[in-house]
Amino acid sequence: MKIFYAVQATGNGHISRATQLFPYLQKYGDIDFFLSGSNASLAAEIPVKFRSKGCSLFYSKCGGLNYWDIAKNIKPYQIYKDATKLPLHKYDVIINDFDSVTALACKLQKVHSVQFGHQASFLSENTPRPESKSKIGEFIFKNYAPAPQNLGLHFESYDSFIHPPIIKDEIVQAIPKNLGHISVYLPSFDKDCLEKAFRSIPHIAFHWFLDTVKEVHKIGNITYFPVSQKEFNKSLINSEGIITGGGFETPSEALYLGKKILSIPIKEHYEQECNAAALKKMGVPVEYAVKDDFNQVIENWLNSNIIYPKMKANNITETLEFLFDTYSN
Repeated sequence: MKIFYAVQATGNGHISRATQLFPYLQKYGDIDFFLSGSNASLAAEIPVKFRSKGCSLFYSKCGGLNYWDIAKNIKPYQIYKDATKLPLHKYDVIINDFDSVTALACKLQKVHSVQFGHQASFLSENTPRPESKSKIGEFIFKNYAPAPQNLGLHFESYDSFIHPPIIKDEIVQAIPKNLGHISVYLPSFDKDCLEKAFRSIPHIAFHWFLDTVKEVHKIGNITYFPVSQKEFNKSLINSEGIITGGGFETPSEALYLGKKILSIPIKEHYEQECNAAALKKMGVPVEYAVKDDFNQVIENWLNSNIIYPKMKANNITETLEFLFDTYSN
């Protein structure tokens, strides 16, 4: 069997999920990966055969999206051209993790596909949303990467087609410890947006992962790390907790490990706002803005007596069996 797997590279989570699934997918046949987008800072340890700039996200300085940069970097003709070049007829199964180029290619070439991933879960009205729904956000969920078949992933099974998160083997097999530090992964924030707050609480040690850092170094109470899957896993497993965005994979792994979480969703990023709404329902603290009292917010969070829910890991073998058994049905 020949499998085409499209990975949306607007962040590291999609690549991380594909990397975890790769050895399981190999049991079904030969896999070619298509990487679309240019935001991911994580090295793709998968056999990428096709690439496209597709659509990418760009961030403002301190925790928001830069819509001007997003819009000016969208090249409709190039996306169309890339879609026509994908040889999808050569593949028996097409798996799409929220990529618009592959969705367009399937439409143009009249081939079947399955949307598999976190974004597919938002096709259910039961999946949590913020108090104020975004019409544009809901339109994107339904029309950005449509497929005739959908298999979603989320914190909880809000609908019959939604499965638990894919948790990396390193996390599942880990023995968590608390060495007292706080892991930080906030790719939409520049260094100088948060550094002052972290330095003002010198009794708290931070492991801060930044794509602008080239090598590990420590200054005061902050250890700076380049974005590295291996180092991040190690830091998270041994942390007291994590400060992160409103993504999906990182909060899922932290909950699986029983770690404290402080979530700061990217401003005006509707998917992250939806994830934040789900996390809040589960009792996870969410901050929607970083203000001058952020150091106090961190201390209050660490001193709070919050009971975090236990996250269930996806049974990857069963999920893929379901995917392949129902494909094209």
